[in-house]
Amino acid sequence: MKALATRNNGAILLLMFNIFIGFVGVGLVIPIMPTYMNVLGISGTMVGFLVAVFSLTQFLVAPYAGSWSDRYGRKWIIVAGLFIFALSELLFGLATNALLLFIARMLGGVSVAFIMPAVMAYVVDITTEEDRGMGMGWINAAISTGFIIGPAIGGFLAEYGLRVPFFAAAGAAALSGLVSMLILPESLDKSTRLAAQNREEQKESQLVQLMGSYRTPYFTGLLIILIISLGLSQFETVLGLFVDHKYGYTPGQIAWLIAVGAIVGAVMQLTLFGRLIHWIGEKRLTVYCLLLMAIFMVTTIFSAQYWMMLVSVTIVFLAVDFVRPAISTYFSRIAGNEQGLVAGLNASYTSLGNIGGPILAGALFDIEINSPFLLGSLIALVGWMFSLRWIHKPVERPADTAR
Repeated sequence: MKALATRNNGAILLLMFNIFIGFVGVGLVIPIMPTYMNVLGISGTMVGFLVAVFSLTQFLVAPYAGSWSDRYGRKWIIVAGLFIFALSELLFGLATNALLLFIARMLGGVSVAFIMPAVMAYVVDITTEEDRGMGMGWINAAISTGFIIGPAIGGFLAEYGLRVPFFAAAGAAALSGLVSMLILPESLDKSTRLAAQNREEQKESQLVQLMGSYRTPYFTGLLIILIISLGLSQFETVLGLFVDHKYGYTPGQIAWLIAVGAIVGAVMQLTLFGRLIHWIGEKRLTVYCLLLMAIFMVTTIFSAQYWMMLVSVTIVFLAVDFVRPAISTYFSRIAGNEQGLVAGLNASYTSLGNIGGPILAGALFDIEINSPFLLGSLIALVGWMFSLRWIHKPVERPADTAR
């Protein structure tokens, strides 16, 4: 982190921990959910709805949270998100019926909708254009690492009690929220917040924001985010089922398959992403990664050897781990004083993909085992074609928000 300003290192580290805690909580449920199904007597269909409701709630709340962070400051939105997350984990641990599980997952979606856009906007506030790519890389590495470690922590802590992982996550989130409340400085000055409050065009309607997003200079980037999320959520939803049905992989082999890919992605974000942004730029990096994503989603179908599957999955994860912060960095350069609003739209488009992808993948998997990967590759190719057109467009800045 030496390339970032020294005075900002502490804030970046705390932000990384905050968003890491949130995404650890998302992954905690994975190894525990089958046992919860038996204990609470809920069906597999109900589990599918539990997965979907998290992304749906995040989608509905994210634009409001992004705008609120522009109006009221990043710090308090982050702190509120952490305390809401703590409550959601506590409720999940205490749940004795499906209704409480749904409420807990909905609160979890609200918490991530608060934390993610506010953290991204905070990074923009405290970094220069020169080191912003590295800052975004660190934050996205924290997200990826949370996804990696979450299931492992859940499985380990569950040995001490089925509900222990959720209580532990609730305690960690509450502590992080308290520390952030006490020591995290506000990154957005008062005059900028007042200007955001007075901007008539910054509506609080999620539907208005989404419908109006096509007129913005970052709309193509938002479409690519939607495409990536749709393709990746399809891939992740059925990957374990696919290798189990087709190649007979054990749970341990599946865990390593996902963990290695995610770890490589996180390490590359920390060490290589900033250099690639300076070398080829956000748009070219997006073009190359989408093509890799399309190619290696197809190769998973033919990866009969474990090492071949490991390479294919790792490259898919690595491509996504580079594209997301690349587009976030691009947004940060053109969004002017609407950083929180754009971050909220970014999260909303991500959630749309995360809602539709798993539903589509599950239906296709029941029809033909290879079809989710073929469709995922086709989706990535559509994104690649969008990015080829996008790369030739000049960089635009909103006239009333140029910095």
